[in-house]
This record gives sequence, C-alpha cells and structure tokens, in this order.
Amino acid sequence: MAGSSPLPELQQNSTEDVLELNKDLERIIEAVENLSVQLTWMGYDMVALRTSPELGTSMQRLEEAYDGCRSSICG
Repeated sequence: MAGSSPLPELQQNSTEDVLELNKDLERIIEAVENLSVQLTWMGYDMVALRTSPELGTSMQRLEEAYDGCRSSICG
C-alpha cells in the first residue's frame, strides 16, 4: 500500500487550497459589492441631477459653505 501514504499530504494541501480559494472569493465578492455600491450612488446622482438640475448648484453652494466653516474653525 505504497499509494496510501501520500493521501494525507494531498488532503492537507487540498484543505489549504480550499481555504485560500475561500479567502480569494471573499475578497472578490467584497470588491464587487463595493463596485455595486459605487454604481448605485452614481445612478442615484444621475437621476437626482436630471430630475432637479438646480440640485447640483445647491450641493455646490452647500459644499462651499461647509469648506468656509471648516476653514474658519480649523484654521
């Protein structure tokens, strides 16, 4: 039964490969989820801006006011 001795080693390597594959899949899934969130926000922004074009100028004024307040407080 010379062929039976490498089996535990193969099983251990196989287990390690499966664990590594699972980690890789988790990383890929997380990256895809992040892309999905970004695409959703981009779609939302496009719909909001097309529905209400003045929203863009309002947001710009709000950002400028925020930057002004932050610079007054911090520096």
